[in-house]
This record gives sequence, structure tokens and C-alpha cells, in this order.
Amino acid sequence: MSAPSPDTDRTDLPAESDGFVRGLSQAIGGPVGEHAVPPTSRRGHFWTAQRIILALVCLVLAASWVQKSPCQDGDWQKNVQYTRFCYTDVLALYYAEGLNEGKVPYRDHPVEYPVVTGYFMGALGLPVHALGERYPAINQGRWFYNANALVLSILAVASVAVLLALRRRRPWDAAIFALSPVLLVTATVNWDLLAIALAMFGLLAWARRKPLIAGLLLGLGGAAKLWPLFILGPLFVLALRSQRIRAFLLALGAAVFAWLATNLPIAILYRTSWNRFFELNDTRPIDWGTLWYIGRYLDGKWDTGAAGDQGPFQWLSDNVSALNTLTYALTILACAAIGALCLLAPRRPRLAQLAFLVVAAFLIFSKVWSQQYVLWLLPLIVLARPRWGAIIAWTVAEIGYFAAFYAELLGAGGKQVIPEGTFVLASTLRLITVAILCALVVREIWRPELDVVRRIYPDDPDGGVLNDAPDAKWTSTLRQNLGVRGRAGSTSEILAPTSVG
Repeated sequence: MSAPSPDTDRTDLPAESDGFVRGLSQAIGGPVGEHAVPPTSRRGHFWTAQRIILALVCLVLAASWVQKSPCQDGDWQKNVQYTRFCYTDVLALYYAEGLNEGKVPYRDHPVEYPVVTGYFMGALGLPVHALGERYPAINQGRWFYNANALVLSILAVASVAVLLALRRRRPWDAAIFALSPVLLVTATVNWDLLAIALAMFGLLAWARRKPLIAGLLLGLGGAAKLWPLFILGPLFVLALRSQRIRAFLLALGAAVFAWLATNLPIAILYRTSWNRFFELNDTRPIDWGTLWYIGRYLDGKWDTGAAGDQGPFQWLSDNVSALNTLTYALTILACAAIGALCLLAPRRPRLAQLAFLVVAAFLIFSKVWSQQYVLWLLPLIVLARPRWGAIIAWTVAEIGYFAAFYAELLGAGGKQVIPEGTFVLASTLRLITVAILCALVVREIWRPELDVVRRIYPDDPDGGVLNDAPDAKWTSTLRQNLGVRGRAGSTSEILAPTSVG
């Protein structure tokens, strides 16, 4: 990798590179002066940017634990889990999956999650049950939740540490993750932080030019929650453009090995239990808050009441197999478009940009979009487009959906809190803000001079073996034939100041 120029060998400050933060900074005197030395850059100063951010994420996770505390005893009377916004699958499934009875996941009870998540549940749940057998006075559910909250919090801190390692010259980007309200309210709703940490360490290994380790970690992440495997798609098209197929094949082989090594023992010994996750995904109807849910609501509004008059979304709701086919087809088409964008862009896109687009496309077209899935996008948007303004707007929409979702849950229990249209509006705003983030990332791929990360790094800080690799001749020819410039965005263009927010 080429050495950074003197102009870029300086820690980025958000008030310098981010128009939104620069505007806010005017309230306290404006951005740091050109010749000022920030306190966190002085030798011997303990509170560096990295330590501040790690301390902040610990505070947010502690606040998250407090926010979920009304539900920790498992005594969910009068819908306290909804009125206090503290519902968590971690506690609910301790009982639903039979862990409180000492049942071994998959062997004694089918688990609705991929195997690494099931292993994780058993590794913490079975010792808690054994402790409860020895000391009957303890609240097993509380102990199980707290054990999970502790480990998941450690994984969240580790994910922030990875973000800091990937953005050494832009450490404040990690604060977008560390201070996020969505982390506060969803950190322990489910076990998604396990897959997130594995995916982040996989990206770090790839950035450090260790494709074998990267593949193993992504494979393990995919065996915990499916989405980390989607990152292999962007790696493929980037390797295709950069003529680094061998490194990709090494990562792919390692990912397949890791996934098979964790899945095969359960698939062979307890096939019915192993199939549970796939059966649920195959038979699950339209879920709350999705594109399809919004469409079904609009179908009802436009229903004329004529006999046999059924809107397309309602028809899909009644025909799950057709719904599955359509969601898969749209996701594949979106991924194909992202691949074409990668090959045709004037400059090789960054890995994080493509990874964010692929995962976002999956969520937009999926028939299931659970409240905690927002965590999948959070570290990826930090790496892909660390612009505070658009991310804050998206966060507001996500928190609005979070509140509307709990009101909808109360309504499902017979106590209407908000009209159905309000929940659909919240769902629509969430969908629109994610789509806008995608559009902004696409724009910066097509116009790399707008990418603030490229203003600090000469190439992709996550690219690993892809960095400084020439484009394959056939991709260059393809772009020339289509009238696309070869390698736009020279260093001088990328470092030029921009006011885009």
C-alpha cells in the first residue's frame, strides 16, 4: 500500500470534514484552527479519541442495561415488556427454548436460529440452569439475561475497537456507532451482536491481508446470523475487478469450511432440529414493518369492496411461496445491480460501501425486518459513509419505528395505542431513510471525490490485498465502451474540500 501524503497524515476531525458537524460547531466557536493541537493528540495525554469512544460505548451499554432492567426478572405482568420498551428475546427464549429445564439446544429442543447462535445460547444457558438447580432461590432468567448482556456488551465494545482499528485516521467515525440510540435500545433484544462482532473481525482480517482468517470469521458469522455471508458477494466483484481472485477463493473456501464445520454435526445428528431455522424462514408470512406490510396496508385502503377484488400485496400475503420467490428475485436483482455498479464505477468502490448496499438491499426486500436488524447496518454505514447528518436522520426514523412497534405490540394485545396508519408511516420513514442512505453511498461510488474517507486514505482502508491493484483489462475495456472514465478521482480531486453534507 502506498504511503500517505503529508496532507492526509493527520487525524481527521469531524468539524473539518463533515458539513453537518461543522455547522453545529459554530455554537461553540467553530472548528479547530489549522494550527491548533487537539488535546487528544498531545503526547502523554491519557484521554485519546480512541479511549474516549471506548468509554462512551461502555456508558451507552450500561444505559442499555438499565433501560432493559424492568424486564430482567421475567415477571412481565400488565405488558410491562411493551410499556417500558424493554422486551428481549434473550429472556423470553430462555424459557421458550427449554434452557430453563436444562434442554440442550438442537438435541432436546429445536432452535429457531442458526447453529452458532444456538451454541451461544446453550453455552450460557445450561450453566445458569445448573446453578439454579443447586441454588433454587436464584432467578434463572435474570442470571441468564445478565450473562448474555455482559458477553454481548463485550462484543459491542470489541466491534467499536475494530472500527477504530480500521479508521485510525478517522477515529471519531466510531462514535457514530458508540453513541447510537439504536445501540442503546436494541443491543440485547437478540443475539445479533455476536454475528456483528464476527463480521467486523472478518473485515479487519481482510484489511490486514489475511483472507483465510477473514473467510473463517465471516463463515462463523454466517453460521450465527446469515447476513455476514453476504459480504462475500462484494469481495467477489471487487476481486474480479482487481484481478485478486485467488485471495477471494481462499476467503470463500475458509468461509464454506467454517460454516460446514459448525453446521454439519447438528445437521447429521439432529436434522429435524437443524431444519427448524430454514422451515421458519420458508413458511413465515409478511412480517411487521416491511415493504410488503406497507403494501398490504395500502391494498386495504384501496380496496373497492368488489367480490374477488384483491390487491397484489394481499395476494402475496396469502401465497407465501410466491412471496418468497419475489423477495429472493428482487434481492438477487439488486445485488446484480450493485455488482454492475462495482465494475462500471470510475474508481474501484470501497468494500464497506458495497457491503452496506448488499445488506441494506436484503432488508429492504425481505419479508422480515425485526427491530434489532438495524444493528446490522450500523457498523457498515460507519465504514461506508460516516456523515453524521444523514445518519442522524436515519436514526430518528429508526427510533420512531421502535416506539411505534411497541405501540403496535400493545395494540395486538387488545389495547390500541396508535392508529395502524401511524405504524405504517413509521415503517415507511424507516424504509425511505435506508433507501436514501443507499442512494448517497451510490453517489459517492460514482463520484469518489465526494467520499470523505478517500480524502484521508489514498485507497480503501478495508481493501487489504485489493489495494493498489490495477483493474482487469476487460473491465477497463467495458467501461471505455460504455463511455465511463477509467480511474477518476485523482488524489488532488479527492483531497479537494467539499461542502456536501
